[in-house]
Amino acid sequence: MSATDRSVPSALSRSTVVARLRAAGCVFAEDEAELLLGAAGTPADLAAMVDSRAGGLPLEHVLGWAEFCGLRVTVGPGVFVPRRRTEFLVRRAVALTVDHVAGRPVVAVDLCCGSGAVGVALAAALGAVELHAADVEPAAVRCARGNITAMGGTVHEGDLFAALPRSLRGRVDVLAANVPYVPTDEVELLPSEARVHEPLVALDGGSDGLDILRRVAGEAARWLAPGGHVLVETGERQAEAAVEAFRAGGLVPEVSADDALYSTVVTGRRPLR
Repeated sequence: MSATDRSVPSALSRSTVVARLRAAGCVFAEDEAELLLGAAGTPADLAAMVDSRAGGLPLEHVLGWAEFCGLRVTVGPGVFVPRRRTEFLVRRAVALTVDHVAGRPVVAVDLCCGSGAVGVALAAALGAVELHAADVEPAAVRCARGNITAMGGTVHEGDLFAALPRSLRGRVDVLAANVPYVPTDEVELLPSEARVHEPLVALDGGSDGLDILRRVAGEAARWLAPGGHVLVETGERQAEAAVEAFRAGGLVPEVSADDALYSTVVTGRRPLR
């Protein structure tokens, strides 16, 4: 045994890992312990991962991936972690697009893409897709390129629609925009995992949480194909204002909710004429 081998700590037991995580306030300590034990390659890896998680690093950043819509999506440091509630947005997008598009590849855009989880899930569900994604945060773009490129898509860096190629104007069948919608004054109320380890630009939606949503609603119609849809996630109490923003942007709005996931999605459809 080399000196390096002797320096590797002995393996932590499952019960010890659970106890460390529970003491750190991890609500699902048992489930997280199983994931960490399965992901660690060596005892030293496990010890470091448990230390990171107990120190407040999001589980997905510790593991290097997040489960989303049954898929494993790579998530890097400083990148927004995809939320389970956003799976409802994906389901709505798939249902609307299947009804709208037939006989040709779907043109899909994942705007404010973060890790690209939404775009990856859309591509997996819809099959033949011309997929584009965009984000203003460089770390997110780097992460998304690994995920989106694997699905045959392209990732662009820039501010909302300014990042997209002009050739997409009037061609997009489904535009998923997981915009930030936390009001500025409420960001400090978020769990520390989000406040400390995720980019503020992915959380802060302005004074009422709808600044970015209004920008998307105001431009989306110019990018959508006739009959195409834009979908955003928002808070339940913000839905009425979001509907008005979509209507002002020339879109036909609709609100859907999934009580189990605490998810509210506002959809805007570009009229056929």
